[in-house]
Amino acid sequence: MSTQASNTRSEPSDDPAAQLDVLGDECARTILVATSGGPKTAKELTERTDSSSATVYRRINNLLESDLLAECVRFDEDGSHTTAYEARAETLSVRIGADGIEVTVARNES
Repeated sequence: MSTQASNTRSEPSDDPAAQLDVLGDECARTILVATSGGPKTAKELTERTDSSSATVYRRINNLLESDLLAECVRFDEDGSHTTAYEARAETLSVRIGADGIEVTVARNES
């Protein structure tokens, strides 16, 4: 039996097709992996994915719309701040049944 961390919450997805579609893209998956370790800026994600900044911003928007990514503010030691992105999903479960496909997301509650 698996246990769930106390800082996560599971819920069925409102739009499982959108979440599965966005996860079909390698750049989007790379962004999720990169942001699961903490907030990353679009510039950092562009470097990580070896994609154009336009492509990274499109994937970021897709992930935000699918509720798999969250926007946050990252403060630097010098007091400046920048927009960063952090993965919201810790675990994604897919169940296929007679009624269709159900996606359940365990979300980070940070």
